[in-house]
Amino acid sequence: MSRIAPLDPPYAADVQQHFDRIMRGAPPLLLFRVMAGHPRAWEKFRGGSLLDRGPLSLREREVVIDRTCALNNCEYEWGVHVAAFGAAAELSAEQVEATVRGKADASCWSPAEQAMLAAADALHARATLDDAEFAALSVHYDEDQILEIILLCGFYRTVSYLANALDLPLETTAARFPM
Repeated sequence: MSRIAPLDPPYAADVQQHFDRIMRGAPPLLLFRVMAGHPRAWEKFRGGSLLDRGPLSLREREVVIDRTCALNNCEYEWGVHVAAFGAAAELSAEQVEATVRGKADASCWSPAEQAMLAAADALHARATLDDAEFAALSVHYDEDQILEIILLCGFYRTVSYLANALDLPLETTAARFPM
């Protein structure tokens, strides 16, 4: 199941309220049920969440999240995001596959998306951006958007650590990494 047992329903009223707000009526993800069983970790986890309407579009956010999860070999979170947001983010099948197997400069991406993907790759590999990578982002994104990209990479690296280290089984409705 998971290396740390998840909460089972019925949930405490405050936990149920969080699940309802995050999941909008769908059953809570296993990751959320595990985290919610540990109030301090759950509070910190929710505090770092970046799924609100921030300075990036849904598509931009999902490109960064999917790439970060793929780089961390986190099929659990990658699959949840592709299934839940891929269509709304208007990601083609080629682009979904490219988040896992493609290069940042693949022709299926716009120049702005290529800069985001290169930034995600650099942050994953080196935990920093060099001057050229930062400049490439700056051509397409303002400072608030650049900060959001960096925050998303860091947060979803943490989410990947959690899902991978807890050995969470894949959600039944989630996408799977391409073969």
